[in-house]
Amino acid sequence: MEDTKLEVKNLQISFSHEGSQVNAVRDVSFTLGQEKLAIVGESGSGKSTVGRSLLKLHPKNATVKAEKLQFGDIDLLQANDKTMQNIRGRRISMIMQDPKYSLNPVMKVGDQIAEAYLAHYKVSKKIAKEKAITMLEKVQIRDPERVYSLYPHEVSGGMGQRVMIAMMLIPEPEIIIADEPTSALDVSVQRQVLNLLDELISERNIGLIFISHDLDLVRNYCDRVLVMYAGRVVESIKASELENAQHPYTQGLLKAPPRIGDIRNRLPTLQRDPSWLFN
Repeated sequence: MEDTKLEVKNLQISFSHEGSQVNAVRDVSFTLGQEKLAIVGESGSGKSTVGRSLLKLHPKNATVKAEKLQFGDIDLLQANDKTMQNIRGRRISMIMQDPKYSLNPVMKVGDQIAEAYLAHYKVSKKIAKEKAITMLEKVQIRDPERVYSLYPHEVSGGMGQRVMIAMMLIPEPEIIIADEPTSALDVSVQRQVLNLLDELISERNIGLIFISHDLDLVRNYCDRVLVMYAGRVVESIKASELENAQHPYTQGLLKAPPRIGDIRNRLPTLQRDPSWLFN
């Protein structure tokens, strides 16, 4: 792939628990360029575990192995704490799914955005505040100076998510990992946030890893889709070609959601095959 930003080959993640090892992710491989790559699957399939491994955000009982975990010229597997501190936020940012739990409740939202800039750039607090207000304007928040002084409980869910996006974008990262960034939002606000994120990604030449369980959403928003089941990638396909998915798990996910005008006495139950764990 041209302009490859990230290369992951045979990623494996396990967690030690009561003297045994639990395999959470097995043999996951993908590359990321200047594109929107979706990772989809049910809860517990390993989507977020993959995303967090790129920033070494797992607890001490995690073991992460791979043939390759390459970000530009940096081997993430061998990167020390100082290197990772310079990467987190500055070069790879992560947008969490619910601002209510991700923002500091006793700190003004604007100060939190400015802090993200100060963590990576040696500038005065005044300049950082100006940058934060400009970024609030970028994410289409009206009256950004007023919003700068609000606390997280004083902003709506949609505005809080825009604040999170502003915080992750202000250091000007090369890659964004968005972990279900719109799951807590209603449909109209969800579309606004996605359009905003799309515009900023295109403008700044950013690679996006979009973690979701919503196949309908990613097929209309992303470029490629990795489908995960029980810690493995069972299918990789262009988002525009999801209707032609070959793996029975992907087909089952596509058939599962109820649709307007589609009258069914019972939603289909996904019949799982043990061979999906190995093939």
